[in-house]
Amino acid sequence: MKAIHIFANGGPEVLEWVDVPLPAPGPGEVRIRHTAIGLNFSDINVRSGGFYVTEGTKFPITLGNEAAGVVESLGAGVSGFRVGERVAYVGTGGLFFENTGAYAEQRNVAAGCLVRLPDDISDQQAAAMLLKGLTAAVIVHRCFRPGPGDTVLIHAAASGVGSLLAQWCHALGATVIGTVGSAAKAEFARAHGCDHTILYRQDDFVAETRKLAPDGVAAVYDGVGKDTFVRSFDVVRPFGALVNYGNASGPVQPFPLILLAQKGCLVLHRPGFGWYANTTESRQQACDELFDMVRRGQLQVEICATYPLKDVAQAHRAVEAGRTTGSVVLIP
Repeated sequence: MKAIHIFANGGPEVLEWVDVPLPAPGPGEVRIRHTAIGLNFSDINVRSGGFYVTEGTKFPITLGNEAAGVVESLGAGVSGFRVGERVAYVGTGGLFFENTGAYAEQRNVAAGCLVRLPDDISDQQAAAMLLKGLTAAVIVHRCFRPGPGDTVLIHAAASGVGSLLAQWCHALGATVIGTVGSAAKAEFARAHGCDHTILYRQDDFVAETRKLAPDGVAAVYDGVGKDTFVRSFDVVRPFGALVNYGNASGPVQPFPLILLAQKGCLVLHRPGFGWYANTTESRQQACDELFDMVRRGQLQVEICATYPLKDVAQAHRAVEAGRTTGSVVLIP
C-alpha cells in the first residue's frame, strides 16, 4: 500500500509518498481501508519536531491519528464488526499524538478504537470532526459549560475546534466573542456561532474584549497557547475559567501559580479528550452525541478543503500559513 512517511523532522518537504508493506491484522485488530483522513495541527507539530516529539523518537513515522473508512478484514478474536462496515477512529492508544499512522491507504487498528458511522454521517464529516468535536465536548462538559447570561472568548474561532466550540456555546445560550486573523475568517466565525469577532492582528484583543464585556468574560477557550494564554488572564471575570486545549503558537510558558489569585481567583484547565472517551462505550456515546448535534443542525462541520493524500505537503503548507478555516481532509 501507499503511505506518507517522514524520515526526519522538518518542513512539509519531508513528507514522502512511499510503498509500505502491511501485514494481516493481528489478534483483536481490524484492517481499515481509509476513505477520509483528518489533518490536525498535532500532525504538523510531530512533523516539524515540535514539543510533542519525545526523546527516542524512531523514524520513519507515519503521521495522523484520525480517519474514517471501511472494514476490510478482521483479526482473530474480533467480534462486533463485519467486513464492509463503515467506521472511524481518533487515536489508537496513548496520547493523541502517539501511535500515529493514519496517513496511509490502509491500516490495522485495535477493534476497541473504532466507532460505527451512521448512514447520515459521511466519511469526510467523521474524519473532519471526531478529534475536534470530542475536544470541544470535553471542554464544554468537563471544564466550563456556559449558559444564558455568560460571555465567552474563543481564540482562533475560525479554526476546526474553535468553530465547533463557538457553535456549541451559542447553542447553550452564551454570547460568543471570537478572535480571528482576517476579515474573511471573521465572516466565517460570525456564521458559525460568534456574536462578535476581534481581528487580533490589528486590534488588541484584551482591550477589545473589555469593551464588549466590561466585567470580564466567564471563560476563555484557547487553542493558540503561548501567544495568547497568559494575556487572557486580563479579560476573565473573578472566579472565571481559562481553558487551554491547544498550542498552535507553542506551549504555554511556565508562570507563577499565585498569578491566578492576583488576577481574580481564576480556574485553570488543560484538558485532553482521551480521558473523556477512554472506553469503547464512552467513546461511542460521545460520538453519538456529536453526530446527533450535527443531525439537528446545531453543529456545522465545515470542510474548507480536501487534498489527495499524496499531496499532503500542500495541505500542511496551507494550514501553517493560516489560509484555512474549519477542517482539512485528506483523501487516499
